[in-house]
Amino acid sequence: MPHLKSQAISVQAHLRDQVAEALRAALIAGDLRPGVVYSAPTLAAELGVSATPVREAMLDLAREGLVEAVRNKGFRVTEMTERDLDEFTEIRTLIEVPTVGRVAATATVEQLEALRPLARRIVTAAREHDVLAYLEADHRFHLELLGLAGNHHLVEVVAGLRKRSRLFGLSSLDEAGRLVASAQEHVDLLDLMVAGRGREAEECMRRHLAHVRTLWADGTAESLRE
Repeated sequence: MPHLKSQAISVQAHLRDQVAEALRAALIAGDLRPGVVYSAPTLAAELGVSATPVREAMLDLAREGLVEAVRNKGFRVTEMTERDLDEFTEIRTLIEVPTVGRVAATATVEQLEALRPLARRIVTAAREHDVLAYLEADHRFHLELLGLAGNHHLVEVVAGLRKRSRLFGLSSLDEAGRLVASAQEHVDLLDLMVAGRGREAEECMRRHLAHVRTLWADGTAESLRE
C-alpha cells in the first residue's frame, strides 16, 4: 500500500489536475512503484477523494506514458528500460543542445538573467532536499530557456519528453546528495550563455543531459530495490 497521506487533497476546482499532480509526486517519491498495479478506489481512499477523479487523472498519466491501464484491475506504473532512457536522452540532446547555442547567440542579457532566480532556486531546493520544488524549478528553467528560441512546438515536444522520463525514486537520490551537482549545472549553463560562449554552453547542456540520464537510471534502480 503506498503512503500518500501527505498528498491529501481538498475537494475544489480542478480536482482531476490536483489528483494527477499528487500521483506524480508519489511516483517521484517512490511511493508508487514501477510494475505494480494500483486500483483507483485504493488510491482514492489514500487521497481522500472519490474514485472518479483518480481514474481520470490516471488516464492523463497513461497518455503521458507514466502508467498503463490493466483491464478490470487498475493501472500499472510503467517500467523504464535502459533503451527508453537512452532514446529520451538522444532526442533531448538533438533538440536542446543546438537550441541552447542559438539562444546564446540571439537572446539578450536581460532575457537570460531573468532566468537567474530559477537557476538559483534549483540549487537551493537541491540543498534543502525539497524534491518537488527542485523539479518544478528545473521544469520551468528548461522550458523557459528553450522558449527564448521562439518555437512553441519545440517547447511542447521537450515538455512531453520530460513528463515521460520522470525520476522514479528521486527522493532516494536526494537523500544521498546526488542532486546538488546536477542543480549547479543550471547556473553554470546560464553563466556561459550570458557571456556569449555559445559553443561552451552547448557542451555544458550536453554534459547536463548525460548527467540527468545517469540520475534517471539510478532513480529507477533505487525504486526497484526498495
